[in-house]
Amino acid sequence: MGVEGTLEYFSGLLSSYKRKKRKQLQTVELKVRMDCEGCELKVKNILSSMKGVQSVDVNRKQQRVTVTGYVEASKVLKKVKSTGKTAEMWPYIPYNVVANAYTSQAWDKKAPPGYVRNVEALAISNPGSRPDDQYTTMFSDENPNACSIM
Repeated sequence: MGVEGTLEYFSGLLSSYKRKKRKQLQTVELKVRMDCEGCELKVKNILSSMKGVQSVDVNRKQQRVTVTGYVEASKVLKKVKSTGKTAEMWPYIPYNVVANAYTSQAWDKKAPPGYVRNVEALAISNPGSRPDDQYTTMFSDENPNACSIM
């Protein structure tokens, strides 16, 4: 067995170890209730101390926190909630992305300027209501809010 055989043997041993899957670089956006500069610093410091976080951007006016790094969204959310702040995944998308941005489901008074609530996420969570059902119940006798013109 020569030098080449020995190198192949050792490389085979090293590659046989199971390697942990590396998390992918991702951006996690959260809506966090922050009132003052102290709240902002508290959230920023606790997220910066997480393993795998590369950058933390806090926008207090929009109540928005953006975390970039090799992290899981659920762990970031859990870490922010551990500070005692009310937090949820960022529920808004730019209004020009949505086909019907001014429907009652998408429009939200609390949304930052230029954003509406993510309607696709609402549609997935409530698959029972279809647009056809809304039209058929609009003129139904069983609906107390039905049109009474007829």
